[in-house]
Amino acid sequence: MPELPDLTVYLEALEQRLLGQRLERVQIVSPFLLRTAEPPVQSAEGRHVTGFRRIGKRLAIGLEGDLWLVFHLMIAGRLHWYERRTAPPKRAVLARFQFGNGTLTLTESGTRRRASLRAIEGEAALQQLDPGGIELLESSLAQFAQRLRSESHTLKCALTDPRLFSGIGNAYSDEILHAARLSPLTLTSRIDDAAVERLYQAARAQLHLWTGRLRTHGAGEFPEKVTAFRPDMSVHGRFGLPCPVCGTKVQRIRYADNETNYCARCQTGGRLLADRALSRLLKQDWPRDIDALERER
Repeated sequence: MPELPDLTVYLEALEQRLLGQRLERVQIVSPFLLRTAEPPVQSAEGRHVTGFRRIGKRLAIGLEGDLWLVFHLMIAGRLHWYERRTAPPKRAVLARFQFGNGTLTLTESGTRRRASLRAIEGEAALQQLDPGGIELLESSLAQFAQRLRSESHTLKCALTDPRLFSGIGNAYSDEILHAARLSPLTLTSRIDDAAVERLYQAARAQLHLWTGRLRTHGAGEFPEKVTAFRPDMSVHGRFGLPCPVCGTKVQRIRYADNETNYCARCQTGGRLLADRALSRLLKQDWPRDIDALERER
């Protein structure tokens, strides 16, 4: 799922191309995409683009008359831009938005339709979509600490809870926790002040770092390679590969459709965290630390 760095670069690319442009036509290809009936999405046609906003992990395009088109890309949804006189492909397209200077499309790979579009009228209605998480890059250490400790969670769950922090998901939470040298399963109720500050600084540094990297990778082009798995990440999506800090193989915890990646030497003092499926299967044979695992290998 695109997170804060990816969404920031998306918004910058959209603003560069669409600010002031007239939306000429809206074509909804998949009926499962549109989640609102009033106002009708066709009421956006003929209006000029006035602004852009990120609301958590949603992208919002503002139009004249305080009308907003709000996109939630979920896991597999992606935006694409085609200059005028360039025909957009039809495969996997859920919606097309034709402007005077080109066409914006929304696609979703796979068969599960999770991406959504809402037509929202007015600031109050728009704010109702905000889950309430604070913007970490705009928050002080005290605000971060208060929000982090407001509920008892693991650090991984706290960072990815949209009610607590805005725009952070599975990928960048792994990178943040690795940079902070903290276990993803440490409870927020047990973290000391020094670790909270380390986590705060690491989170800000990683979000700035990756936003800058994505801008550089894009080189001014519309972002087409939006992915949660990048070869220059430290641990996310790198199970079995060496940690760039200590060289130990990256470990993982799998659950449902997600997994948490971490370095046992850098983050957990060498202790292996229990994988719900694998550790239950192996029981007493489950190695307790990274040294035992490496000896077995």
